[in-house]
Amino acid sequence: MPRRVLEGNVVSDKQDKTITVLVERRFMHPMYKKYIKSSSKYAAHDENNQFKEGDRVSIIECRPLSKNKRWIVVTGDDAKATVPAAKKTPSERVAVKKTDSAKKVASKKPAAKKKAKSKAKKKDA
Repeated sequence: MPRRVLEGNVVSDKQDKTITVLVERRFMHPMYKKYIKSSSKYAAHDENNQFKEGDRVSIIECRPLSKNKRWIVVTGDDAKATVPAAKKTPSERVAVKKTDSAKKVASKKPAAKKKAKSKAKKKDA
């Protein structure tokens, strides 16, 4: 599933490596056909504490970083931050493991041949 990207204004930068982003959205009421403004606050990770109050930033959804933080700052007005490196998908991880194991098998010396145990039947005289 693709990660959500939201855009909003920084309303607080008092926490270390965390900013609070206010995201406003407009939508039409289904019955009354009137546009309604709704807003939400998100705690976002700012590794270098480079964004200040009033900055316009984009945030992207990520894994939980703390109790409330599930977003990372992607860009600001001047594109101060960069997009975090994408993690490998499970299929890419499996492909890497297969090639690694193939290399290990090829590099190992062949094991000494084991003598097969023969079950000789004893003849009673």
